Amino acid sequence: MRTIALALAAAIVAASPALAQDAASGEKTFAQCKACHQIGENAKNAVGPVLNGLFGRKAGAVEGYSYSPANKNSGIAWDEATFREYIKDPKAKIPGTKMIYPGLKDEKRIDDLIAYLKQFDQTGKRSAEFVSPLPIASVGE
Repeated sequence: MRTIALALAAAIVAASPALAQDAASGEKTFAQCKACHQIGENAKNAVGPVLNGLFGRKAGAVEGYSYSPANKNSGIAWDEATFREYIKDPKAKIPGTKMIYPGLKDEKRIDDLIAYLKQFDQTGKRSAEFVSPLPIASVGE
């Protein structure tokens, strides 16, 4: 039983660097977003709205942020496909948006950014799905 637990823990640990690496790379990509956006438990609206819990949320829905009418009335619900299209060219996806970012074209960097953003729920807490499983290695002891 101990061997099975250790093998399972090793498999989980071996599989997690790819996920963590993507999110870590996404955090580096997010550095340029920080000029306008915040994410995490202490995030506040700034030039742009907080990005906690972005996926599944309707565009223009963050309380306390003053959106452009174009964004508020876009009818968009953020999912990966919509975000990909938007982040490549925000003004093309939502003409009239206040977002002045010219766009992120690199697919890998977009993938990484999505992995990073998806870690945060509406409250800004990181999802348990993205927490390192290293403590599991001691299960068999």
